[in-house]
Amino acid sequence: MKSLPNILSSLRIILAPIFLYLYLQGGLIWGGLSILIFTIAAITDYFDGHYARKYQVESSLGVFLDPLADKVLTFSAFIVLPFIDPSQFPWWAVILIIIRDVFMTGLRVYANKKDMQMKTRSFAKTKTTIQLTFLYIALFLGVFEGTGNILADWSEIILSTGVMFWLMMFVTFITVYSGIEYVFTNKKLFRNSASS
Repeated sequence: MKSLPNILSSLRIILAPIFLYLYLQGGLIWGGLSILIFTIAAITDYFDGHYARKYQVESSLGVFLDPLADKVLTFSAFIVLPFIDPSQFPWWAVILIIIRDVFMTGLRVYANKKDMQMKTRSFAKTKTTIQLTFLYIALFLGVFEGTGNILADWSEIILSTGVMFWLMMFVTFITVYSGIEYVFTNKKLFRNSASS
């Protein structure tokens, strides 16, 4: 089934706003359900890439759609963070991360239009792993906060320490840094743009 990877990427795009809506409803049940949906969406990222490579059904649409779906999913998760605690997860940091990813998506689209292959860096995968780990920690803290149980107490203690703010700063830094690294690695795209 050649279209399966693109179907999975499209499913990820569809699940992202559902996760966002459910998480913002608040409460343990809605929050837990939203994280389950987020996890299912994240799992599709592995399977669509694995299937496309294993059966050699990669397409130009898939090359564009897969990273776009990843960005939409991570955007939805980062967007909910200031609603948990804007002092720990400031809007400016979320906006900076989104701007970086939108720029990189635009650069990838430009490269595809020019039939050029963007060079990737291994650090990009490290960045994604760090982002997802951080997001899961933050999302779980937000779900349990204010639920009146022992996990809620621990969530409030962790949030009160300010450690999540510094983790947010770290994630923002490596996200922006990886974008700058991409730009320098793919300088030929800009040279071709200037000469065209």
